[in-house]
Amino acid sequence: MITAVIIDDEQNNIDNLKSLLTKHCNEVEVSGTAMNAKEGREIISLNNPDIVFLDIQMPGETGFELLQSISKYSFEVIFVTAFDQYGIRAVKFAAIDYLLKPINIEELKIAVKKVIDKKEKSKQNNQLQNLMELLQENHNEHRIALPSAHEIRYVKPSDIVRCESSNNYTTFYFASGEKLLMSKPIYFYEELLNEYNFIRCHQSHLVNKKFVTRFVKEDSGHLLLNDQMRVPISKSRKEKIKDWLSKK
Repeated sequence: MITAVIIDDEQNNIDNLKSLLTKHCNEVEVSGTAMNAKEGREIISLNNPDIVFLDIQMPGETGFELLQSISKYSFEVIFVTAFDQYGIRAVKFAAIDYLLKPINIEELKIAVKKVIDKKEKSKQNNQLQNLMELLQENHNEHRIALPSAHEIRYVKPSDIVRCESSNNYTTFYFASGEKLLMSKPIYFYEELLNEYNFIRCHQSHLVNKKFVTRFVKEDSGHLLLNDQMRVPISKSRKEKIKDWLSKK
């Protein structure tokens, strides 16, 4: 058995999640619940849970602020929240699981299984620490978490040259020459890397402006990168790419 606490400002959400866990995740025992950050800190300290199911938007202190007030993370977090653009983006960047309300049963089971697998392998929880760094405004360049079957790599966006998709997989190409295959589609990373001067120049390609040397008009148009790689440009994106390149 693994223990869990639920922190949510609405009692019906707590009751619903407890019911879903009882019916579909019988390896999880809910050892406590709380309806605000203050109670949440107390229940975490008292129960020392394996999982914290945590709402982001709560009156007073948010779920993020609750986590920032804790010095050591001996638990995994699964966020359970209504869609919050900034919050969810940070959570994705740190590769932490989240569930949108209303909760999908299959997604709940997958998120719980990931925690169980990680607990069995005694992996250190670096994801929460990375999330806390993301939430610090004075942090110059956030690291993006890239999880694979065996590890989670934390990389700087400025070290990524480009991303290329193949169906629901995305290959990352780094300035060092290394490649890394991720089992998520390219649009997932487009959203995360947009503010770091990346642009989707083609259905299958996402590039870092830092490594673009030229816009070449011939052969339907392509971007030439500093490693001499030619990245195609979709006709529908040509004007947008030209505008993007003209800006500093």
